[in-house]
Amino acid sequence: MIKFYYHPSPNPAKVALLLEETGLPYELVPVDTRKGEQHEAAFMAINPNAKTPALVDGDAVVFDSNAILLYLAEKTGQFLPPATPEARAQMLSWLMFVATGIGPYSGQAVHFKHFAPEPKAYAVNRYDFEAWRHWKIIDQQLAQHRYMLGETYTLVDMAVWGWARAVPFVLGATAWEQLPNVKRLLDEINTRPAAQRAEALKAKHAFKTEMDDEARAVMFPQNARLTS
Repeated sequence: MIKFYYHPSPNPAKVALLLEETGLPYELVPVDTRKGEQHEAAFMAINPNAKTPALVDGDAVVFDSNAILLYLAEKTGQFLPPATPEARAQMLSWLMFVATGIGPYSGQAVHFKHFAPEPKAYAVNRYDFEAWRHWKIIDQQLAQHRYMLGETYTLVDMAVWGWARAVPFVLGATAWEQLPNVKRLLDEINTRPAAQRAEALKAKHAFKTEMDDEARAVMFPQNARLTS
């Protein structure tokens, strides 16, 4: 059976949604990142980057959420665009756009707005600007199509959904006023039973929610260099 290494955050949420949509049986393995479990040797043997999610499927070990999405979609033959060079090119382009743009810039915007010590004005400005720029590109794409690749729901929409759930925390409480098409996609996916099951996974384990000194030490180990 597939082992799915999970924490209730945007990147694992994408994979949870695809697993639930496909109906593949899997074992949920919680990784409590605010307790530092991502740095334990057993998990780092699966993902040397010490990040969730990760997935073990027999002899196949996959890490990085977008790589896992592609692996599972190809394994099942579900939620992929038509098998043409043109459609696959669009799928890979938008999937990598989420991987290299939406996720990193949204994550850094969250870090500097909500968790970084002062001074941070320059960093907040940079990452907020880039997060907004990337999300507006997604919104423009969705203004032209029902889904990211056209009229069919695919793994790319699931990749967007994982982070779209966090847009108000990333960009601010009024963000949806400027991203109506992203909000439309989010609302539609949220009505799907698979999305509701994916959201319910966070209640299956008592994950630590406090961002205390212990959590900051394991989540932001770079800060130790500031006092060394």
